[in-house]
Amino acid sequence: MASPGKLELVVEVKSSPDKFWESLRNTETVFLKVFPETYKSIEVVEGDGKSVGSARLFKFAEGIPLITTSKERIDEVDEAKKTMGYSVIEGELLNYFKSFKAKVAVAPKAPEGSVVTWTCEYEKTSEEVSEPEHLKDFAGQTFEELDAFLIKAN
Repeated sequence: MASPGKLELVVEVKSSPDKFWESLRNTETVFLKVFPETYKSIEVVEGDGKSVGSARLFKFAEGIPLITTSKERIDEVDEAKKTMGYSVIEGELLNYFKSFKAKVAVAPKAPEGSVVTWTCEYEKTSEEVSEPEHLKDFAGQTFEELDAFLIKAN
């Protein structure tokens, strides 16, 4: 049986916490504009896409390795602390992980900008499955490119 694991990523961005958080809360519209080469579609399939219990279906563009779809359920949201947790509930990722949960938090950074923290907890389907470092790298690249888009749009 594979043991559980955890990864953490901390990225400093130039965008304000409010602006960055708002873009993460509106993934289904913002990400399609910022990352058209990555996402074919992002659809709210349950709830409003923002509150606990809501689910979003991500369909990835051709050429994205390992996954074509991922359905995520929002498990927790704290607007005041700008934190959101979600679980992958369908898609190819579950061929490699029995469970995969992630949390993102956006905090202010003095004198300006934000610190974005992404953590994931997972249980691999077997010991042969590698650690999900590529997903950590993907999250980091996403945050950096999203920040560049938000700064440019300002």
